[in-house]
Amino acid sequence: MEASPAALKEARAPAYSEKRSDHSGSDPELQLTATNSPTVQTGSERFKQLGWKRLTVCLIVEAIALGSLSMPSAFATLGMVAGVIMTIGLGFIAIYTSYVVGQVKLRHPHVNHYSDAVRLIWGRFGYELTGAMFALFLVLLVGSHALTGTIAFINIIKEYDTCALVWGIVSAIILLLLALPPTFAEFAWLGYIDFCSIIIAIGITIIATGIQARDAPGGLAAVNWSAWPPPETTFYQAFLSTTNIIFAYSFAVCQFSFMSEMHTPRDYVKSIWALGLIEIVIYTVTGALIYAFVGADVKSPALLSAGSTVSRIAFGVALPVIFISGSINSTVVGRYIMDRAFPTSPIRYINGRQGWAVWISLIAAITVVGWIIAEAIPFFNALLGLISSLFISGFTFYFPALFWFQLVKVGKWNEGWKNISLSVLNAIVFVIGIVVLACGSYASVQDIISEYTKGEVRAAFTCDAMSYA
Repeated sequence: MEASPAALKEARAPAYSEKRSDHSGSDPELQLTATNSPTVQTGSERFKQLGWKRLTVCLIVEAIALGSLSMPSAFATLGMVAGVIMTIGLGFIAIYTSYVVGQVKLRHPHVNHYSDAVRLIWGRFGYELTGAMFALFLVLLVGSHALTGTIAFINIIKEYDTCALVWGIVSAIILLLLALPPTFAEFAWLGYIDFCSIIIAIGITIIATGIQARDAPGGLAAVNWSAWPPPETTFYQAFLSTTNIIFAYSFAVCQFSFMSEMHTPRDYVKSIWALGLIEIVIYTVTGALIYAFVGADVKSPALLSAGSTVSRIAFGVALPVIFISGSINSTVVGRYIMDRAFPTSPIRYINGRQGWAVWISLIAAITVVGWIIAEAIPFFNALLGLISSLFISGFTFYFPALFWFQLVKVGKWNEGWKNISLSVLNAIVFVIGIVVLACGSYASVQDIISEYTKGEVRAAFTCDAMSYA
């Protein structure tokens, strides 16, 4: 469905009147009024320091977290062959859709967040709808990482007398503090710690499970892994595992926000290829090796299969990735709210006491809301899976496909072999998005029902640390 010329004109129009200077390049916020121009220019320049290497680091922080250690359980459900094919195939599709997202940003430099891009094709309705999806999803991710931190602390300490809420509050405070750097260039240095953390945690888990398999009766040959899905696997179980792989490649959701702070936006292609290939290698190696070492009984996250002592060590090593990857979601949604609330004010650049007071209050509110929702909803993780199916299907698949057809494609879809090929490819991507939306939502609802049936749903705001062990 093509957007009307009026809708496109409205979507492309900046939120205020301005003239771009030669110095501003593609950034329309540098010149506003004579009185605040120097302050705004200084602030904007501060938010234009992200290069492609730091962008890669930010994307790694946003994309690769403890969820990568859920890959072996996905392989156990899908089988080794389907697991490897899905991991590699979906990885390259994610690279392509992120390429399309970047092309939209280059053609429309005023697009700062995902909702701005959807406004170009769906008008004000799409802008508000996607903005709500964007903010809700990221806030829920913050809550998810607070819960993961609680689980990690309890499994590390192995002391169940302390109320679990204490560990939840500690996790929320850490997430708040790490989210305070307001620019992604400033945040990026944390990404190096994050990446080392997850690589070491994965390495410990692979080595430990490999040694266990070697020393077990029958050795590696006795491990009960299979090339094909187990016969008892249901459709919803198989698709739920597939969505775990899909969500592991959902880095496009924050790409517009990150690219808005790049000093050379065209370099984004290097970043998405670097990230995409790193993810494909990590996910495939982690899923295949640990599944081959542990077999059908592998747990999620897989470090729980490494033995009591080793899993405690691995959880300790993984603490930085739990909190750094969680806190960047607060920073992204915080930047989105600041840009909407203060479109013409220097406050959006967090200069001076007033700007910092607003920023700290906002990050605190985001963290508290995420933590409260996560603790209040007994089936929060399953709910997050449902929200992911509803939202990531669009952010990663059908929105980029629509972007290509309506914002990127030059000429008619059947003009030349290139347009025909890309039209077919994007049509397939669109269909994948719709399938994920429908089947992923169904599988997530079935997962919630299954949790209740098995009695695996914890109580809201529970102090019972054993429920997290």
